[in-house]
Amino acid sequence: MDNINLTNSEWYVLDCLWEKSPMTVMELVAALGERRDWAKSTTITTLRRMEDKKLVLCTLEGRTKHYAPAVQKDRAVRRETRSFLDKVYQGSVGLMVSALARDKALSRAEIDELYEILRKAEEGET
Repeated sequence: MDNINLTNSEWYVLDCLWEKSPMTVMELVAALGERRDWAKSTTITTLRRMEDKKLVLCTLEGRTKHYAPAVQKDRAVRRETRSFLDKVYQGSVGLMVSALARDKALSRAEIDELYEILRKAEEGET
């Protein structure tokens, strides 16, 4: 599923499921109620749409539905990152980092981390 295009609501649900899976409808209702102040109906509607899009897997145990993610987190994150870079920075990581540096949005620790990431990339360790 390389054409993953998640809405914010789908991200919220998948975040819960990536953290703990499987979860029942009521467990998701509780988790999303705490995180997003969602009503039960919002959670159920979102889950139904996600089932239709094959973003979640649903198993029935008795009368209880259990949900698990059908999308791997790392693949969804990579796809979303690429989409963001393409949309906002014409696909350029350099433009993004430059914008962050100009806005002084990078801490010393983050700059050090970027240097380490680049060093590893240069050495082919990624």
